[in-house]
Amino acid sequence: MGIDIHSVVARESYGRDLLFRIIDWRTVQGERYAVLYGEDVRLIADAPIWDLVEISHNDQSRISSPYRSQQEQSFELLQQEVFLLQQQREYEATGGYQESSQNIFHVPGKVLHLDGDASYLRKCQDLYERIGVPVIGIHCSETEMPHRVQGLLEQYRPDILVITGHDAYSKTKGKKSDINAYRHSKYFVETVRNARDKVPHLDQLVIFAGACQSHFESIIHAGANFASSPQRVNIHALDPVYIVAKISFTPFRQRVNLWEILRNTLTGEKGLGGIETLGVLRTGMPYPPMEE
Repeated sequence: MGIDIHSVVARESYGRDLLFRIIDWRTVQGERYAVLYGEDVRLIADAPIWDLVEISHNDQSRISSPYRSQQEQSFELLQQEVFLLQQQREYEATGGYQESSQNIFHVPGKVLHLDGDASYLRKCQDLYERIGVPVIGIHCSETEMPHRVQGLLEQYRPDILVITGHDAYSKTKGKKSDINAYRHSKYFVETVRNARDKVPHLDQLVIFAGACQSHFESIIHAGANFASSPQRVNIHALDPVYIVAKISFTPFRQRVNLWEILRNTLTGEKGLGGIETLGVLRTGMPYPPMEE
């Protein structure tokens, strides 16, 4: 069984450093090229078939293991932060009165997650569920996002919007300052602008946008609160989840600490950045009694 669509492969010329899925084929000057989506990072790439090697299941685990161990560590840190934020909010809401805290309930921010990769969307939704973030996940191509975002915002009315998928910078197409040298950055920018036309205030709708190597400055200037990638590096598939989960569980009167929000991501400040932003969590009481 040879290399085909959906095969998991690595590139020999890059020392088999990353795993990719083949999602399409194309022909360039008579040579067969594979269109590749990263398995762990949100990178889209092209490679000639002679440069590809199919990776067995055992080798997949070995190549991706650094990402998986870091992923679990980041998840544990995020869980601790969410727990501490909840304790802090309960103390403030009750004036430190212990018995009243039993009647407290929390309403975390609702997320609308648009993703150009159906596989990544499922992984992100699983992680949102583990953390306890309410989410609506929509799979649509990066080119469709600008046309769909306003209707989806009106339909679901989220507190947080995620716009992500795959991207890549190509130096053969222009300088890093030229947005036309990027695979999907211009669509992310257009989607953010259309979202801001619908909800202009930065704290009424918190936006994360971008993928691997995306044009960070343009996305931020278009109106995103957080974006990738300041140093044009690859970002992990789950990085958007770690950012918006922290926002979702931060009280709405409290600013999110930029350093704290970036340090628990898998990529850090080289691949992710943002601006001062308020959280969206709200606390209420009393908690309604359960039916017996």
